Amino acid sequence: MKTHALAGLLISLFTLSAGLVQAQPAMEHVEPAFWWVGMKSDKLQIMLHGKQIATYTARINYPGVQIKGVHKLSNPNYLFLDLQIASAARAGKFEIRMQQGTQQFSIPYELRAREPGSAQRLGFGPADAILNLMPDRFANGDTSNDSLPGFADKLDRNDASAGRHGGDLKGIRDHLAYIADMGYTMLWPTPVVENNQQAYSYHGYAATDYYKVDARLGSNEEYLRLVAEAKKKGIGVIQDIVLNHIGDGHWWMKDLPGKDWLSYNSEFVPTYHARTTVSDPYASAIDKKNFTQGWFEVHMPDMNQHNPLVANYQIQNTIWWIEYAGLAGIRADTYGYSDPAFLTEWSRRVMQEYPHLTLVGEEWSDNPNLVAHWLRGHKNANGYVSHMPSMMDYPLHDTLRKALVAPENLHSGFATLYEALINDQLYPQPSAMVLFEGNHDVSRLYSALDEDLDLFKMAITYIATMPRTPQFYYGTEILMTSTKHRDDGAFRKDFPGGWTGDAVNAFTGAGLNARQLEAQAFIKKLLNWRKTQRTIHQGKLMHFAPQDGIYVYFRYDQKHKIMVVMNKNTAETELATTRFAEILPANAKAKDVITGQEFEQTQQLKVPARGVLLLEIM
Repeated sequence: MKTHALAGLLISLFTLSAGLVQAQPAMEHVEPAFWWVGMKSDKLQIMLHGKQIATYTARINYPGVQIKGVHKLSNPNYLFLDLQIASAARAGKFEIRMQQGTQQFSIPYELRAREPGSAQRLGFGPADAILNLMPDRFANGDTSNDSLPGFADKLDRNDASAGRHGGDLKGIRDHLAYIADMGYTMLWPTPVVENNQQAYSYHGYAATDYYKVDARLGSNEEYLRLVAEAKKKGIGVIQDIVLNHIGDGHWWMKDLPGKDWLSYNSEFVPTYHARTTVSDPYASAIDKKNFTQGWFEVHMPDMNQHNPLVANYQIQNTIWWIEYAGLAGIRADTYGYSDPAFLTEWSRRVMQEYPHLTLVGEEWSDNPNLVAHWLRGHKNANGYVSHMPSMMDYPLHDTLRKALVAPENLHSGFATLYEALINDQLYPQPSAMVLFEGNHDVSRLYSALDEDLDLFKMAITYIATMPRTPQFYYGTEILMTSTKHRDDGAFRKDFPGGWTGDAVNAFTGAGLNARQLEAQAFIKKLLNWRKTQRTIHQGKLMHFAPQDGIYVYFRYDQKHKIMVVMNKNTAETELATTRFAEILPANAKAKDVITGQEFEQTQQLKVPARGVLLLEIM
């Protein structure tokens, strides 16, 4: 009888225990999944997502860690915990104990140790050359992840505009030697986080999970491996992020924390892209609201950064990726579309943790006043304060392309390029601005310049020798072409050699024509020379008003001078240099960086027709 009674009791206890386990909420998300000790800020906010999780009470018993606040939302499936992590807290694992009456369970959590020197990591700047590429269109290193269960958007290389083509992180890693040999020191892939959208998911700008690399590109671990191996080859990695919006396939959309998680109470209201409203003294309130709160498009819901939980989530996510992956910088897409006050706090907190890191924002405008509005140190009339060290230099990019194909006169061609540099007085640090020849949103440089190789070389030389941080787009070095009008498929073609069976292989040069090989060699020589030129990285600029189709400028410091001459004339031109006497000594000698040609005197230079001279003055 005693044996039977004991067995019955054990069964009853087991049944009760099983019932308690079944009643426990299944934790769907804990974000961030881990954090670090020794951060500048002692605050951490953890988002818990699980069925009825807000009905539970949270407790932590770990030295140096305290729960300082709890936030419950209209959706009981979310609970936010405000933690304070003391400076004396040590790395280790602990449990977040959740209790509701007699029911309780634990959520494992971890505080990790930071890598030595993490807070003082260096970002990118004028000593670097950035390569922008689209992982899906660069190289397919792992065909097993081309199409995966659970992802509606499958491989379709026949769809040039919207289809996934199979490029991935391994494809990039397989060709790091090529990237390094070309002279690039920074790598900017378009976003790598999950974009589990029904269609058009390859570009990466519609996140469906902020903390997970898209499985069709690889994994979080694969991303870490890419960053680590790139570092070994002298290449830093810049992560492309989107603060303004998510994809409508984001897991939030199936269980919104609250209607105020997205702008306009989660109802689709399109932005009218009136970007000047952020600093226009005459702008109406309704237009200001629409620009920053309107949805980018129906499949890209706008994040409501007026909600402090949303804002803090995004700030922590940026910091998490920098620390986790060992990043060299952040490029923020559609920067100005986000709430301005949020952007101030986002840039402040990221730079607080990493004072030497580089953040660069995209403000797609040819108006330098608008771009300057977002820069750290710029005095705005409306009092707006930013902590952004850099922005993409769209104004100069646009001017360069137009100037090179325009006729030469007092108000056209080189004259507009010369005059555009007066806008540098708007930028607190012009050399931190990222000047680019192309990217995934604009026509290919070679096509924009009417497939003129001479003008192409002028553009590349200009990008590489201005007091800027230069950025180039994959395929530019082999004269990839596109339409001039907006056509994503044309702008984002597959890099030849990145797929098995490609007839042309740009990585090896096989199948490239003579012009392509010439362009590739030109950029390679220029960028590798540039790596060691402190005068280019840190020197001053002096330029002279263009005359007779020739534009001349100098980069100089106390020890060295570099002279750039660009000639748009169709015939070789004799250039008398007495006009440059204030910087060019009368007895100076020179050597051309690209050709190696030496000039015993520089008082009279023969400039090749439609040519560029890049001269080291001796």
